[in-house]
Amino acid sequence: MKAAVGVSRRDFLRSASVLSFAIMAEGAVQVFAGKAYAQDAAPKPANAWVTINADDEITIRFASTEMGQGVMTSLPMILAEEIDADWSKVSVEQIDKGAESTYGNPQTGGLLFTAGSSSVAGYFDIMRRAGAGARRILIYSAAAAWRVPAGEVTTEPSAVVHPSSGRRMTFGEVAALPRIVDKVPGIADSDLKPRSAYRLIGTNLERRDIPGKVRGDAVYSIDVRLPGMVYAAQLHPPVEGEVPLAVSGAEAKALDGVVDVIKLAHSIVVVAERWETALQARDLLKVEWSTESPFRSANSETELAATVAAVNDAQRAATAWEARGDAATAFNGGRHRRLTANFTTEYIYHGQMEPLNAVAAVDADGKGAEIWLGTQSQSVSVAAAAQALQTTPDRIRFHAMQMGGSFGRRTFFARDNLRDALMISRQVKRPVKLMWTREDDVKNGWLRPATAHKLQAALDENGRVVAFHHRVASPSILAYAAPSRWQHAKNRDVLVMEGTESTDYDIPDLLADHVILERGSRVSAWRGIGWGPNCFARECFVDELAEAANSDPVAFRHSLLAKSARGRAVLDAVVSMSNFGNAPSGRAHGLAFAGYKTTVGAGVAEISIDRESGQIRLHRFWAAVDPGMAIHPKNLEAQAEGGIIFGLSGLLKERVTIIQGQIQQSNFYDYEPLRIHEVPQIEVRIVESDANPSGAGEIGVPMTGGAVANAVYALTKRRLRDMPFTPERVKALLDA
Repeated sequence: MKAAVGVSRRDFLRSASVLSFAIMAEGAVQVFAGKAYAQDAAPKPANAWVTINADDEITIRFASTEMGQGVMTSLPMILAEEIDADWSKVSVEQIDKGAESTYGNPQTGGLLFTAGSSSVAGYFDIMRRAGAGARRILIYSAAAAWRVPAGEVTTEPSAVVHPSSGRRMTFGEVAALPRIVDKVPGIADSDLKPRSAYRLIGTNLERRDIPGKVRGDAVYSIDVRLPGMVYAAQLHPPVEGEVPLAVSGAEAKALDGVVDVIKLAHSIVVVAERWETALQARDLLKVEWSTESPFRSANSETELAATVAAVNDAQRAATAWEARGDAATAFNGGRHRRLTANFTTEYIYHGQMEPLNAVAAVDADGKGAEIWLGTQSQSVSVAAAAQALQTTPDRIRFHAMQMGGSFGRRTFFARDNLRDALMISRQVKRPVKLMWTREDDVKNGWLRPATAHKLQAALDENGRVVAFHHRVASPSILAYAAPSRWQHAKNRDVLVMEGTESTDYDIPDLLADHVILERGSRVSAWRGIGWGPNCFARECFVDELAEAANSDPVAFRHSLLAKSARGRAVLDAVVSMSNFGNAPSGRAHGLAFAGYKTTVGAGVAEISIDRESGQIRLHRFWAAVDPGMAIHPKNLEAQAEGGIIFGLSGLLKERVTIIQGQIQQSNFYDYEPLRIHEVPQIEVRIVESDANPSGAGEIGVPMTGGAVANAVYALTKRRLRDMPFTPERVKALLDA
């Protein structure tokens, strides 16, 4: 450094102007001037992935939102690996909004949208190339300062070195050079690090979000407090689609601290200086609601019966989701043995720990706003805010907050929750925090819909599956939750049907189709989307087919996975881990193979049953998961464990019932998730392959239903085909 610029490093940093630069995803460079150690140091360019300051601080930005899945760590790790950063010098920053052309996830249609285990899979190449581009700029800039060929220069953690002369600069010193070389060759695949050279990827770095959560100083949107902020409690109609006809708010307004009572299109809102006052005043409202909603007749029990009838009605039209070969001809040939089975799942609530909330401060002119929101999509939320205020997205200053869980609930909710917060803030001309209680969240939940499945298979004389038909009856999730996507989907609902394609299984003739029904409730994606119900039905049926073919669950699946080396690897791993089929006395094992997009997994459940009560007890659960490459192994294991617990809770206990359009449950005492003492011992093994990383936030869910149901059969010789597996259902099965 001294030879290059003629002054000492310390003097240079103290006295000279420095340059802070950022590398864009597309390879361009932006450079901003600032003063070393100044409070107003160089700003980050609008579309930067990484900035390096003269004090050696490296700021890496990530575009997915953090809801407990660890992207605050795993995504920056990818870029830090390629730039060769010293992780201790890295800080991370959530992208609140920005150009979708730069930050959009290609796996979610180019939007800033976090769902479907798409974060690592979608941003892996983007962040590798951004990091490699930044590293190349550092190398070329240092080489120019040293007047040596760039090919002689390399990097060590957060330093650029010229091995033959022993010269080195920290990344911060390079950033402070008077000249940054911003025209460098583009990054080819061969320029990216091979896996063998990784020193960060594949290691168990501490998650960046955990310390704040442990200390209690992590800030969620529900924690935000602003000067002059008021609180809003919302009274919703008893049934979806109803509206307030008359409101008497005199008693509510009489309470000290009540700011206003506001009538919105579909609700009444009490605004107060304190949250407790808003809740107290809400209880004093007297509202006459309309009663003509078509959802007044909704009943979950009769809806489920109608769903079963629809899936079994061969005359009902269905939309093909996957069609391989010619399943119809194979079934109608008459030469093969044919088997059929039916399965159902019921409504489930998301149960995220942080109920829905939004903080909004609308500008004085009503055409702009600052927003704090925990959301799975910055793009959707900014667009919803701009639409609500009839303004342009540039007038929306958006803060994407960490979320206290989501599991699909915070995908499209901004169109209602955020919209209402904006309307309230604009009317009272103050910042507003709109919060739902747990009861609000349950009663107005967007639920995973009930589904019915009819599965048919044809076995040849050797017991091989030659044809397979997976028919699903369910309302469309997309039609309600994302109507703009549904308009272009041609009746193909990815959130309902994904997982029915069974591409890992070698089945020559396969048809998966969807009988689309009218919804009886608000519906949305739930962790694992269609893979949860669809793999449950399929894997139960596969065990039935194995028995019909005089085979066993492992050998039969091995045959089906003949063309999937990854599938066989996880199957063999979980069989070995669990010593499958050799459960202790009074217990039994059940097996399920499952995928989630390009992640492959298999699970084994070990259960016992209290035959007096019908209660299933989970003792152990083993899972083998192939995520391609594990960016952050311990976190990946934790995500798989979380998915398993989520799946087990949904299949053993969770169920929403609806009578006359109203959800009957209200809180965790009557919508009871799996309790800590009911969680089995869980063991997850990562079985890496040469595939690109694919994520693990959802893979635990699809393997649970089939594994537990198949274990029940192994223990009782009775088949469970209806989820949830409540004690009443199990007892009825045993007594039949």
